[in-house]
Amino acid sequence: MARNRVTIKDHTAEANLFARRTVIAMLVIFMMIAMVLSNLYYLQVTRFEDYQTRSNGNRIKVLPVAPNRGLIYDRNGILLAENRPVFNLEVVPEKIENLEKTLGLLSVLLDIDEDEVTDFYREIKRNRRFKPVSLRKRLTPEEVALFSANQHKFPGVSVEARLTRHYPYGKTLTHVLGYVSKINKKDLQKLSEAGLEANYAATHDIGKLGVEKYHEDILHGQVGYQEVEVNNQGRIIRTLNFSPPVPGQDIVLNIDLKLQQEAERILDGDKGTIVMMDSNDGGVLAMFSSPSYDPNLFVHGISSKNYSALLNSNGRPLINRATQGQYPPASTIKPHLALVGLEEKTVTPETRIFDNGKYRLKNVEHVWRDWKRWGHGWVDLTSAIEQSCDIYFYDLAYRLGIDKISDNMFEFGFGDYTGIDLHEESDANMPSRGWKRARFNQPWYIGDTIPVGIGQSYWTVTPIQLTQSITTLVNHGQRYIPQILRGKYIDKELVLEGSKERRPMDIQNDKNWDTVLDAMYGVVNRKIGTARRAFVDTPYVSAGKTGTAQLVAIAQDAKYDADSLAENLRDNAMYVGFAPYEKPEIAVTVVLENAGGGSSQAAPLARTMMDKYFEQHEFAPKPDVIEREVSQDVARHSASHNH
Repeated sequence: MARNRVTIKDHTAEANLFARRTVIAMLVIFMMIAMVLSNLYYLQVTRFEDYQTRSNGNRIKVLPVAPNRGLIYDRNGILLAENRPVFNLEVVPEKIENLEKTLGLLSVLLDIDEDEVTDFYREIKRNRRFKPVSLRKRLTPEEVALFSANQHKFPGVSVEARLTRHYPYGKTLTHVLGYVSKINKKDLQKLSEAGLEANYAATHDIGKLGVEKYHEDILHGQVGYQEVEVNNQGRIIRTLNFSPPVPGQDIVLNIDLKLQQEAERILDGDKGTIVMMDSNDGGVLAMFSSPSYDPNLFVHGISSKNYSALLNSNGRPLINRATQGQYPPASTIKPHLALVGLEEKTVTPETRIFDNGKYRLKNVEHVWRDWKRWGHGWVDLTSAIEQSCDIYFYDLAYRLGIDKISDNMFEFGFGDYTGIDLHEESDANMPSRGWKRARFNQPWYIGDTIPVGIGQSYWTVTPIQLTQSITTLVNHGQRYIPQILRGKYIDKELVLEGSKERRPMDIQNDKNWDTVLDAMYGVVNRKIGTARRAFVDTPYVSAGKTGTAQLVAIAQDAKYDADSLAENLRDNAMYVGFAPYEKPEIAVTVVLENAGGGSSQAAPLARTMMDKYFEQHEFAPKPDVIEREVSQDVARHSASHNH
């Protein structure tokens, strides 16, 4: 049997193979070490600044700090809108062992209802457990004291304070000031589009209406920042740097609180509005819309029940009647139309017509009636204004035509925004041929023009427009834009805004102004004037014009009977006026919805407002009343009436 051969190992070859493998392995190791060192150099040296910033970002956070909102004062320095501390009961869930038990004890101690507890649990789900969550907002002083006495029993629960808006005079100034409320998605979208979102990073509320909204850019201020060190869970460890916010600027309004309160008092909850304006610069001294509501309800979030009550109220308190209410101007615009008639040379101060109580056009069956059924007899331009003769102005409107009327009334500001510093404003309607064609696709008929002569038909105005038009009359065409803002504080110094004006009206004969103003003087001071009784024995001299706006058509031969109509269909009472007559300081408009005659209802309220103003201001002594010579026909029909 053959024997296998034994192979002799080549130790030299094996040694060489091991040496080669060792060299290759060492090269690989050195290459890997080189790569690691190279990467470390890249991270620690080349990209040091970038990664240092990222590292700081993991431990340093920049938190926005909300600025304090600017305060609002009236023209006499009375605080109208302030920032008050509100105390909230806040809970840090992480620090409480038995949250359910703690909430139960707190509910008994502070009478916390189930809805508040439900909202609390809902809010916990949106936040980290180490962040405080409000359980009860707006604690009363008694509740704060009660909890403070028992705070040792509730670790992780504390009372925290923050500033929030408060309106000390409530509903007195709602439609002027407006209010602030929680920022919503719509607000955020507008802020983002305006590039202001960053400035509201820490702000909870924003102006929603009135001055608060219109002057939001002045009142809000500039956001501040604080740099804080946080751990890996986001908890703040310490504050590294603090850049304080810039508070909003304090502002002063033209509003006189005493006049505003007087307007509220005399309206006494009735539907209507009173506007008083400085005739020398357009400053709004008072602007009250009734009924009103408490704006503080909206600051912390109004309940659905309360909001529905406001929304469905017959008095429509959410509407600012002074700037949004649209009313037929009625006879209050007869002085304006008289000026147009004089300027267009359609009539002269001496132009007379005979008023028998009816106005007819040839070949037209319809009869337009005067408010006085038997008419006023012979009247000229001045006596027609003094007695508020409808027939005279039916005829004047017919002779002028709608084109001249609408063009000239637009110059007075009717059918256009006044420019008042409120977003809540209507332009109302100044009818014209083009408007009717666009609105109804119908031509303008002559029958549409006749009632325009007494401020009816399709014509509507806002009370702020009427007031502005009166200041234009007394200033002979100088047109001031109504202004609520009087000035703002810059470095603790009040800087006034100054008046804002539009292009003056171009009138060829300046005497025409005097003719019209003299007639308005007669309305108040002469025997046949419709407002004479309301202004008996005033120590100052005023002038004005009454108006009674008809809201429902009456049959040709029927007599107006307020008692037979629903309340919302009864006439509106209106009055516009100014004082003192020689050097006017103020213009006043009063509108009372469904109240009846302007002379008996609105004029006395205007007189009360003027009395209140002149209690606080000096005025020239009242001169002797200037009487005009009137015809026997006029005198015969000068009995008092309700127009």
